[in-house]
Amino acid sequence: MSSATAFHPSRRLSVAPMMDWTDRDCRYLLRLISRQTLLYTEMVTTGALIHGDRDRFLAHDQREYPLALQLGGSEPVELAECARMGEDAGYDEINLNVGCPSDRVQSGRFGACLMAEPALVAEGVAAMQAKVTIPVTVKTRLGIDDFDSYEFLTDFIDKVSAAGCEIFILHARNAWLKGLSPKENRDVPPLNYERVYQVKRDYPHLHIDINGGIQTLDEAGQHLQHVDGVMMGRAVYHNPYLLAAADETVFGEAQPILSRHEVIEVMLPYIEQRMREGRPLKSITRHLLGLFQGQPGARRWRRHLSENAHLPGAGIQTLKDALALVG
Repeated sequence: MSSATAFHPSRRLSVAPMMDWTDRDCRYLLRLISRQTLLYTEMVTTGALIHGDRDRFLAHDQREYPLALQLGGSEPVELAECARMGEDAGYDEINLNVGCPSDRVQSGRFGACLMAEPALVAEGVAAMQAKVTIPVTVKTRLGIDDFDSYEFLTDFIDKVSAAGCEIFILHARNAWLKGLSPKENRDVPPLNYERVYQVKRDYPHLHIDINGGIQTLDEAGQHLQHVDGVMMGRAVYHNPYLLAAADETVFGEAQPILSRHEVIEVMLPYIEQRMREGRPLKSITRHLLGLFQGQPGARRWRRHLSENAHLPGAGIQTLKDALALVG
């Protein structure tokens, strides 16, 4: 079942889909810190869902809601089938990746290279919307390679919004498909927040989220004066507790906030269950390393987990011992 407290589309804060990072264990942690922030899966390709272990790729805990599934693909029939799988599995949103610049993604004809094929993206969006009742959204860059004009971006938005997409997440950078690695594409192309603001001014009927280089909730609040939503990425992963104030400051929901220690204590039964299912402790604790960022004992916490979580027999006591090292 989807969440009873699904996100309110008029004002959003979300955590970006990040390969190898925003798996279900990471999302469970983030949900203990913020009830309202929208979470995204790692990108899942249509091929993986159709031909692979779809139950494993779609698996999540209901306590993760509100939760969006990000798809990578370009074939409309396959996108529609996978969107239906996502809705049936309980996801609150289906997001199409039109922003990833990696060579592997380009060779599969999805990700940022699809900005050059807005008609195909529009066809995919229309096909997905015909199969689901939940929002179908698109995450994209501002342009690709030398196609970096405002007109190039608005042509893409015109065609895709005409197909029914009402929510766009704009990573406020160009993507260089030739000459830059995916890591370099996250930092080297300059940020252009004003261009995203201009999109919102020119398309007031569309919901526009901004993404790229946003480090704090204060910065998020500044962006929310110009756009409808903010997506944060690596800043949250490396310091997850910065989301602790999000429910009140962004969503106006005054709720008790778990302390960092309480987050771990509440998470222990979940970790025990995941380990019974065969999940190695180190695969979970890697997401916890930044929880005490800036706090006394944070280095001891990180060191203890890094040196012990991978050892044979490591378990809940390993976490309790690490917890005793932080104030």
